[in-house]
Amino acid sequence: MAEEVAKAVDALEEFDVEYETTPMGTVIEAADTGELFAAAHAAHLAVDGERVSTFLKVDDKRTVRQEAREKVDAVETHLGREARSDHDADAE
Repeated sequence: MAEEVAKAVDALEEFDVEYETTPMGTVIEAADTGELFAAAHAAHLAVDGERVSTFLKVDDKRTVRQEAREKVDAVETHLGREARSDHDADAE
């Protein structure tokens, strides 16, 4: 699936969005929901397959402007460390 995911991620470059691909999906951020939906739709169409599923979860926090990375930063502040295991560091 990596090749097809790469096509979807590449399609996002045509839009005014920020994105980060993770092992379980791609987080897309946009100031405008129209741009967000257009980008998600383009990514969906970029995948070559007989059946494609796209899951879209919208977090529209209207009381404060906050980027996805800031949410992770807040968790890491409470942890006092990165919110990830250090197993990879042991392998080096």
